[in-house]
Amino acid sequence: MNEISMHPTEDRLTKVNRLLVTQSRPADEKSPYFDLGSKYNLQIDFRPFIEIQGESFKDFRRQKINILAHTAIIFTSRNAIDHFFRICQEGRIEVPADMKYFCISEQTANYLQKYIVIRKRKIFNGTKTATELFDLIKKHKNEKFLFPCSNIRRNDIPEFMDTSSLHFTEAVMYDTVPTDLSDLDINSYDIIAFFSPSGVSSLLSNFPDFNQDGIRLAAFGPTTAKAITEAGLTLDIQAPLPNAPSMTGALDLYIKKTNNP
Repeated sequence: MNEISMHPTEDRLTKVNRLLVTQSRPADEKSPYFDLGSKYNLQIDFRPFIEIQGESFKDFRRQKINILAHTAIIFTSRNAIDHFFRICQEGRIEVPADMKYFCISEQTANYLQKYIVIRKRKIFNGTKTATELFDLIKKHKNEKFLFPCSNIRRNDIPEFMDTSSLHFTEAVMYDTVPTDLSDLDINSYDIIAFFSPSGVSSLLSNFPDFNQDGIRLAAFGPTTAKAITEAGLTLDIQAPLPNAPSMTGALDLYIKKTNNP
């Protein structure tokens, strides 16, 4: 991981009372965020900064992609699965039983059972990383791969497919767009936690005159951290790190400094 060095100045290490997490509220009341709130007597708000909007079948057709000309589908998220089968339903496209599915993780592969009978299909999955997925794809290099994705996506899969000279089609089936945050008092928070570059873009889209001042920004993952610094903002908290593999772990370490001097 490309770590970004951070050396918060003492004047930024002020007490934290309010935290904004740019994701949906956890369904599980045992979430470590609630433990964090109780431990330091914090007000923690949850608000997704991005939302998913499906491409209409009419718009999808403009890409001139023939789904049935492919023999394998690459899925990296539940959103991709949902919108792939939605597009097929809207287009009255019957996916053949011998279609192969390559999934980024076992969890993603299991989600396929919402749409197909898994035990009767050819499904391959890694455990988490794109590298494991690439190893599986290499073993099936003669397939014609379709990659359902968002208008905003990582470059690793398209770059791998291109450099490996594999038959590959990228199909944008849904869009990642900023949520309307006009009702949010963004300056009332001490920390804002981000999980994707899209979340950072949403902040700047909703609040073009955003002045960070004493607001601390937290980032999960190197691409999110890079998006914050490239926007000219100060990155105060970064995860994952060896001593803080989760966002809540990184926040805990930081707030321990600010709230228990």
